Amino acid sequence: MAKTATIKPKKKTGPDARWPADVFRVLKDADVKQVAYVPDAGHTELINLCIADNAVRSVPLTAEQEGVAVLTGAWLGGEAGALLMQSSGVGNIINMLGMANECRIPLLMLVTMRGDWGEFNPWQVPMGQATEKALVAAGVIVHRVDDPDRIAETVESAAKLAFDAGRMVAVLIGQRVVGFKSWTK
Repeated sequence: MAKTATIKPKKKTGPDARWPADVFRVLKDADVKQVAYVPDAGHTELINLCIADNAVRSVPLTAEQEGVAVLTGAWLGGEAGALLMQSSGVGNIINMLGMANECRIPLLMLVTMRGDWGEFNPWQVPMGQATEKALVAAGVIVHRVDDPDRIAETVESAAKLAFDAGRMVAVLIGQRVVGFKSWTK
């Protein structure tokens, strides 16, 4: 499969951190072979690292629910995967989570948050506020992290829980970490 083009980062306000490289190493250590993603500014560096690595199949999606199906197929084919998305996409996957839950498909999700700290876009607020509750209601184990120095260890723990215990696990990466966007910047 041909690699897709590198995603250009958008300007944002917030801390620049090394967490994407640390998370990429955790995914490699967990033997993640497929990463499905909807392009997202908060995941740009991590997505680019996945695209650049020929041992990782990077699968761009048009909608988040496709990622649940892609990663279910990956698992049934013997490969672990991760789904990268923004909190606004969580609403799109709720029905698909029923299948993953019922079939005990391990599902590791890394979710960059919108709609909480410093949000400028009112359309992001409702799903940003409902993300954790919606995931928990669908049977997903949720870990939230707002400290960039704790993201890698949180993803490592979530990967073990997902792949070793056969669970759906989401790591919510707080907007305080990825930074907030602004119409004026």
